[in-house]
Amino acid sequence: MDRVRMTDGAAVCPQRLAMEHVTSRWGTLVLIALLDRSYRFGELRRAIGRVSEKMLTQTLQTLERDGLVHRDAKPVIPPRVDYSLTDLGREAAEQVRGLALWTEQRLAAIQKARARYDAAKA
Repeated sequence: MDRVRMTDGAAVCPQRLAMEHVTSRWGTLVLIALLDRSYRFGELRRAIGRVSEKMLTQTLQTLERDGLVHRDAKPVIPPRVDYSLTDLGREAAEQVRGLALWTEQRLAAIQKARARYDAAKA
């Protein structure tokens, strides 16, 4: 696999980096939220909940750079910026939503497995 050299000298494969962006804590929530409709920044922040402005800004910029999110800045006063998914972003968001739904459906089994594991380790 091709490697991308990071500033600290470590090499990271591009697929892993893209995967990290899509599956990050806030990346996942942004992608799923934008599946429903486009959002302005404040609306998206409220829809996701408990995310700082800084973290949401960084997440949106990262997803925009990866071609998953489209930022539409309208030249009006006050400024209006809308965020939506690109076709690539919609494809990724569908996959992420599928995993989120699976997790929701299988949470009881996961919790039982954790309890068995913890009991065995005690």
